[in-house]
Amino acid sequence: MFNRENYKRIKQEFTAKHLAAGETQRVRMREVEAGHPEMAEINAALSQTGLRIFEAAMAGREGLEQRIAKLRDDNRRLLDDRAALLTVYGYPADYLDLKYECSACMDTGFIDNGTRLCTCMRRALVLAGYESSGIGPLLERQTFENFSLQYYTDPADRRRMEQVLETARRYVGLFSDEKSQNLLFFGQTGLGKTHLSSAIAKSLIDRGFDVLYETAQNLFGDFEDEKFNRAYNTGVEERKTDRYFSCDLLIIDDLGAELSNQFTASCLYNLINTRYNMGKSCIISTNLTHPEIEKRYSQRVLSRLLGQYQNLQFTGRDIRMMKKLVQ
Repeated sequence: MFNRENYKRIKQEFTAKHLAAGETQRVRMREVEAGHPEMAEINAALSQTGLRIFEAAMAGREGLEQRIAKLRDDNRRLLDDRAALLTVYGYPADYLDLKYECSACMDTGFIDNGTRLCTCMRRALVLAGYESSGIGPLLERQTFENFSLQYYTDPADRRRMEQVLETARRYVGLFSDEKSQNLLFFGQTGLGKTHLSSAIAKSLIDRGFDVLYETAQNLFGDFEDEKFNRAYNTGVEERKTDRYFSCDLLIIDDLGAELSNQFTASCLYNLINTRYNMGKSCIISTNLTHPEIEKRYSQRVLSRLLGQYQNLQFTGRDIRMMKKLVQ
């Protein structure tokens, strides 16, 4: 759940925000107290509230509620006096309040004694997931909601694509990071394979899963750099290709558009086989037919794609071309 690097970075950012809020309050305290000594007395009294509550609790259970109530009243009067003085001195009444961007978690990112992510941190992680997915801009434009079946004008194509859409939605609903769930989208160009891949990616990122979307050309290029370019690995703690194996869902777009050779065939087999054995899910989209996949990547690759992937064929007319004709 959630990309590790994103989680580490954002947790550090929240810690920095929390500390910055406290430092801002301390700077303002020193500023106001320097010109108004009576404000220092009020702040000193307020700073003793925690100790007084502790002393009241240690005095015994009898009369505890009354003692705590009196302390609350005293604290409230001090705060009111401070706010009134700040206004007289030309400051906002809340100038010395400790202010967090999120009052629910006090900018820590966690609630319920640190046992649950706050909605603000979860949202930050989701946005980071969009960015690190590799297709951030597409995630806003290509969703389940705007995947239109109207372009599949042939009744047979419409029925098939209704089933494909329903399968994609069901895939999201049943997805987990504990078992391999794989899809192969195949069919001619412009039939919605990338759109549905993006829709799945967005839905799962919104749920907190680590999704990586990459074209086959770029993916195999990274493996080639890693193998043949020594400088690629110099001083790098974690190889770029590591995430191809570790993410919850890897989406490989446009398989077959790259320059295929024995190396790419070997990489593809290793990747899909390793992820399957690790229980990691994968979605592959391609314009190739099954015989073409076998010819390019070997029979054992095709065997994995037929045996371990749910194959979904996209049919119809090129939607991109149809949209251009309408314009």
